[in-house]
Amino acid sequence: MPTKTTAKKTAKVVAKPKNNKFLFAPGHRACAGCGQNMAARAVIEALGPETIIANATGCLEVTTSPYPQSSWGVPWIHSLFENAAAIASGIVAALKQQGKDKKVKVLVQGGDGGTFDIGFGLISGMWEREENIMYVCYDNEAYSNTGMQASGATPWASSTTTTPAGSGPTIDAIGSHQRKKDMVAIALAHGLKYVAQSTAGYLDDIKRKVANAAKTEGPAYLQILTPCIPGWRLKSDLTLQAGRLAAQTGLYPLLEYTNGDLAGKMAVPKPAPKVDEYLKLQGRFAHLFKSKRGQEQIKHIQELANYNIKKYGL
Repeated sequence: MPTKTTAKKTAKVVAKPKNNKFLFAPGHRACAGCGQNMAARAVIEALGPETIIANATGCLEVTTSPYPQSSWGVPWIHSLFENAAAIASGIVAALKQQGKDKKVKVLVQGGDGGTFDIGFGLISGMWEREENIMYVCYDNEAYSNTGMQASGATPWASSTTTTPAGSGPTIDAIGSHQRKKDMVAIALAHGLKYVAQSTAGYLDDIKRKVANAAKTEGPAYLQILTPCIPGWRLKSDLTLQAGRLAAQTGLYPLLEYTNGDLAGKMAVPKPAPKVDEYLKLQGRFAHLFKSKRGQEQIKHIQELANYNIKKYGL
């Protein structure tokens, strides 16, 4: 007769995240030095585990959620480029039905392509309905995931695959001929109670603004400049420096609006760094340093920075 044996039963214990450490896990497939993933980690750590994310198609989706893996420690839904805002509206409706809408924060994440261009209509509708949804745009100033095509966020004279720079002093191919769309002003025009702008060079600033946005009842918009290593042709160890110079030159000011009023801003150094210090870090602007025509464009970009410094009192 077989001898009866007993074994000590052990329960599998899954450790709970401490200090939000695993809300955005390592092991994603972003480029080394990716500004977007730095910013995304700061955002979710500031929001905490009681968050549901609707994420538009883009680099962030591709690098953090290759099936069947995910870097996210919160409920996360992948949408198309255009409808992340509509999915978030559905999530809010479901939470209200369950009586959980005051406990859980709904976050939409999109790149500049899905925000400035493809998803703009549904974002506008979400804002018009005054739904309690936070929208974060990770702005790397082009369609980086699909080949670095120009978007509505692409700045003046940036060389992209659809606005390529030419060569030679007589060729008028300076890169992009468009001025960056002012999505912050568009958000303010919708009457949002909280609108802010930051860069991946200031991660603590991102966390602070996310926390302030989370306290706001109704829609909030946060736009973050996120340097793109391959798209900007930027060295991977220069992400933070590029993000800081964007703000310090006045090209991409750190701003915070509450109830339509400018409530916070980061002053630029006196004197402010010249824009060429920022531009020369990036291959997408390298053509500007090779001709007289390019030097004229650098002067124009400096004028844009000077305008921001004066406009916002930086």
